[in-house]
Amino acid sequence: MKCSVFIATSVDGFIARKDGSVNWLQAAGNLNTDMSDQADMGFNQYIASVDCIIMGRKCMEVISNMNLSPEQWPYGDTRMIILSTTLTQAPENLQDKVEMYAGDINTLVSNLSNEGYQHAYIDGGMTIQAFLNQQLISDITITRAPILLGSGIPLFGKISNDIALKQTQAVVFPNDFIQVRYCVDYK
Repeated sequence: MKCSVFIATSVDGFIARKDGSVNWLQAAGNLNTDMSDQADMGFNQYIASVDCIIMGRKCMEVISNMNLSPEQWPYGDTRMIILSTTLTQAPENLQDKVEMYAGDINTLVSNLSNEGYQHAYIDGGMTIQAFLNQQLISDITITRAPILLGSGIPLFGKISNDIALKQTQAVVFPNDFIQVRYCVDYK
């Protein structure tokens, strides 16, 4: 099963402020630019390519705190599995949208593959790091917002070994965001 990442960071590599907030994403870049058909910066096309989502607890909590209406929910009916060793139940506003999982990620990926799932969207800093350390990520798309935060929650942390990334595509958007897609090569 293919596991991939599609995520936004600040230029200095943070996915959120230390308190977990991502409000800086809405204020970054040229807000007066006409993005036309690029307004989502490829997210809708990406989300249409996945058939399940594996996300960390903290990432889920950020989404839960947004209190999105059904019309705002960006994931459609895609199966969403939340990794957590501390929570056994999802927040009330997400209980009909997510399922909790506390086991081994290799077992989870194997089970999903056996159930016929083909492409998992991996989200959340610690979750992405864990999948990289298990050599499960095949490609990473990072959209860099034109802002420096100076501190926060980094996308990448400790990894077991060097991981080679091969650039396959780079896009500069009219709002000054830059998106780079890499294939992961564990050698």
